[in-house]
Amino acid sequence: MKAMKDRRYFNRELSWMEFNARVLDQAARASTPLLERLKFLSIVSSNFDEFFMVRVARIKSSIRAGYTFPDESGMSPGELLAAVSRRGAAIVALQYRILMREILPELGEKGLAFVSPGEWTDEEVSRLEWFFAESVFPLLTPLSVGEEGMPSAGNLHIHAAFDLRDRDDGPHLAIVQIPATLDRFIRLSEDGNAGTVRYALLEDIVMWYGHTLFPGYTVVDRIVFKVTRDADLPVDEDRDDDFLAAMEEVLAERQNSWPVCLSVSGNSESLIDGLRAGFCLEPADVYRFPGPIDLRGFYDLASREGLMQGASELRDIPWPPLNLYDSSLTGSIWDDIRQKDRMLMVPYESFDPVVRFIETAAEDPGVLAIKMTLYRTSGDSPFIRALIRAARNHKQVTVVVELKARFDEKHNISRAASLEEAGAIVVYGIARLKVHAKAILVVRKEGDGGIRRYLHLSTGNYNDKTARLYADISMFTAREELCAEASILFNAITGYSSIQRLQHLSAAPFDLKQRLLSLIGREASRSSPEMPGMIMAKMNSLVDVQIIDALYAANRAGVRILLNVRGICALVPGVAGQSENISVVSVVGRYLEHARVIRFQNGGAEELYLSSADWMPRNLERRVELMFPVLDEGMRGRIIASLEAYFRDSRQAYRLGSDGAWTPVEAVDGTKEFCAQEFLYQEVKSLWDLAEAPPAELPVRRSL
Repeated sequence: MKAMKDRRYFNRELSWMEFNARVLDQAARASTPLLERLKFLSIVSSNFDEFFMVRVARIKSSIRAGYTFPDESGMSPGELLAAVSRRGAAIVALQYRILMREILPELGEKGLAFVSPGEWTDEEVSRLEWFFAESVFPLLTPLSVGEEGMPSAGNLHIHAAFDLRDRDDGPHLAIVQIPATLDRFIRLSEDGNAGTVRYALLEDIVMWYGHTLFPGYTVVDRIVFKVTRDADLPVDEDRDDDFLAAMEEVLAERQNSWPVCLSVSGNSESLIDGLRAGFCLEPADVYRFPGPIDLRGFYDLASREGLMQGASELRDIPWPPLNLYDSSLTGSIWDDIRQKDRMLMVPYESFDPVVRFIETAAEDPGVLAIKMTLYRTSGDSPFIRALIRAARNHKQVTVVVELKARFDEKHNISRAASLEEAGAIVVYGIARLKVHAKAILVVRKEGDGGIRRYLHLSTGNYNDKTARLYADISMFTAREELCAEASILFNAITGYSSIQRLQHLSAAPFDLKQRLLSLIGREASRSSPEMPGMIMAKMNSLVDVQIIDALYAANRAGVRILLNVRGICALVPGVAGQSENISVVSVVGRYLEHARVIRFQNGGAEELYLSSADWMPRNLERRVELMFPVLDEGMRGRIIASLEAYFRDSRQAYRLGSDGAWTPVEAVDGTKEFCAQEFLYQEVKSLWDLAEAPPAELPVRRSL
């Protein structure tokens, strides 16, 4: 992604693709354990599916509507689609070169083999023939492709396509969906002497024995395919009386919406052309895979217990999360939070204290009310279970469930129904806004008869599963000034209360963007040659043009700006007179960097904030988001140390150049390689070790 000399903004879609190129680079590294490399390849596939369903679908929709206007980067929809297709094809080609030439052969050498039909032994053939007849054949439904058009192939479902011939009326095309109810990875055999485990793919089995579905016909050719459809469908948000039904209609429409691209594995040009024509796609919309199609499922396989002997040697050395917060408890959880603000840095620290917070609130007779936002949760969420118990225990439970959380809508509809059945008050977000803020507010009657509020705020979701993989920061507090403002925010979300200007919390879409612009402007105004200002920020994405322009203005005022942007970055760094004082790095490691942290030097009166919001128009203008200050000095020291660590990383960091290229950051000659994520875990481990025999006060490292 090359930048023109006078370019002010990179294109957001191409920047997103470069993020996935950085993820792919982790899979390409020989220093990464083999099964972790396989996971990174899987993540790229999963990311691309969502990208095509949403972002590429939106580009195509613009083209169908006749839009030709360029975006901020100067690209028209047609130019952008062509650039996305070229870059996407290059990334996919590299992805499969790494898979087929490196990872799968090396896994085979280590004893984990994925074998195609031509490699099956006679014994395996006999076993698979029986398996197909008994367990697979009854589940298959062959569909003919006739003059009436292509039958529904759903969205992201793996299919086999067959080119058939008979004596009378020539060629026929049929498709068969691969059953999603069966394990895709079929364990064939295990040679104890050789220490080898062999797996076959379910789609290969269907392809090999699929001719039995078509008696009287000859199978001339066969391929595997999946179609990716437009998931960027609007919901009728004016149907307040039946919003659940409106969301369910959107979910159903996704299975038969506009096709965006076709993924194929196989070499039959006639079948590929027939499918492409049937789905009304262009040649550039076809992605060919020289290996297993749809690598998403390989992530779970690579994580599977009992996968093979010695699998642990092919994975990262475990960093078990440590319950540092538990070790510091001096009494009840309420006493502990009243004493001082508490923070959690997951996944280095255990997420259990957050679960215990909601579970204790559900059972505590003193708790009168619980208010909570839910965006994404796990399948068997302890939060849902605790909220249901709280409602059944006659506490007032109010839950803001965001039904528009993309690709979690179905789960959230089910969870909302369960909560309502238990007696909880369920609010389905806000019309035309997504509620993305992360907050739990507990109202409790204390032993002295007084009422006190307890608050948990987070940069990440209330999801106990992703808390093991996503790097987020959260805090517990009983500070009345923060709890009171959180109450105001909940009232604004759930009712007709107008939001007041808050002193400590900042909420989108009300005042968060303006507050950020004001803070950036303040840093510029207080910067001088004698004491230049500094902004240090960490986020997932930076796209908002007004924020970028404010950073450019601060740059011209001499402010040093250090940005850690995991994914999309539209800001162009290192341009004289525009951004020469701005540095942008991205860290891609074993954990997904998800926390949003902002540090302002403020002329020496430093301020530190955590937030649920990225610096994107959707977050700052079309979502309910929260930014909250870190007031406790001990917390500030740990968070600043972690923030600074990302700018020291020389193992998994990449630096963005003014030409749009991301270059791996390497250790300076003579210095030891530094890994920010490993540093953060070791810092938590040090505190944990001290807490096992705790001194009077645990030491806190102020900065690096």
